[in-house]
Amino acid sequence: MELRIYLKMLQRGWWIVALTGLIALFVALVVSFFSVPIYRTSARFVVSPNPSLVTGRDVVTSLEALDKRSIVSTYAEFLNSARIFDETLQELGILQSDAAQYTHTTVVLPDANILELSVDGPNPQVAATIANNLGQRAISYIRSLYQVYDITFLDPASVPSVPIRPQPLRDGALALVLGVVIGAVLAILREQISIPLDAYRQRQMMDRSSSAFTRRYLMRRLEGELARDPNGVVSFGLIRLNGLLDLIDGLPQPVTQRILNQVTNVLRKELRGNDLIGRWTDVSFALMLASTNEGAAGRTLERIRQALLVPIEIEPGTDRIALNPQTAVATYQGNESAIELTERAERALD
Repeated sequence: MELRIYLKMLQRGWWIVALTGLIALFVALVVSFFSVPIYRTSARFVVSPNPSLVTGRDVVTSLEALDKRSIVSTYAEFLNSARIFDETLQELGILQSDAAQYTHTTVVLPDANILELSVDGPNPQVAATIANNLGQRAISYIRSLYQVYDITFLDPASVPSVPIRPQPLRDGALALVLGVVIGAVLAILREQISIPLDAYRQRQMMDRSSSAFTRRYLMRRLEGELARDPNGVVSFGLIRLNGLLDLIDGLPQPVTQRILNQVTNVLRKELRGNDLIGRWTDVSFALMLASTNEGAAGRTLERIRQALLVPIEIEPGTDRIALNPQTAVATYQGNESAIELTERAERALD
């Protein structure tokens, strides 16, 4: 039920969803067009025991030591070193203002003694040069301090041809999806905020068990009708379901609701479109019959009584309940309040 409500909200606010999605797509494409392309290149290094220093049984021991990852992680920190990176940039003659455009990271590949150095920057040739020179400088530092485990290039960095960002197709698709989601949220919020007060009152004026109007709302409408036309003709009818007097408190709520809804449907079939139906008490309904004199109102109530004499099934194929309806009607006599009119109908019913 809730899903259908939200779908209807989105259907009514489809233009918000479409507009937000298109705006997000347009912004993403504009940003991609004016953004400086950033390229990424990677170099890989392998860490292994130094064959000139480790032989025989020591090779196996050295390989077992490499499994502890501390050695490989230490070598990765050399490649991540800011000092070695700055020295590499100075050696290549890259200005300090341009150096800020290049970044580097090093990761240890899972389950391998392999390091991967990545360099990002706007110039693919410069990025590849930095990666290879940075790797070579780090190797020199490491070899000057650690001789047992050697580190060498596995795959030197190559010049990338495709930037990692921006990617207009990817960015546009993500922006479109995000825009549609935001648009859907805005459409739902708009529907919830813009629900008119009358719609809220309409939900409050309905009796949930019978789908008829509440007693309070029916009285308010009756008072309004008498105030609008003090000399008009209005009849007020009551229908009491005596067959429910001893059952209403013991019946399960779903069964009670089903019975009362069937009664409301019968009343709607027998009345005109401008007549109002309200639940008066637990076992009685009230009718406001506008522009109906006492004779016509009496005939209408009798017709309703005859229709309600037919027993109602509690559930399809189960026992039936005889409602034993009793009706009464009172017609507005002028200079009479709504309360006085309803009290006359109640006295007639008793």
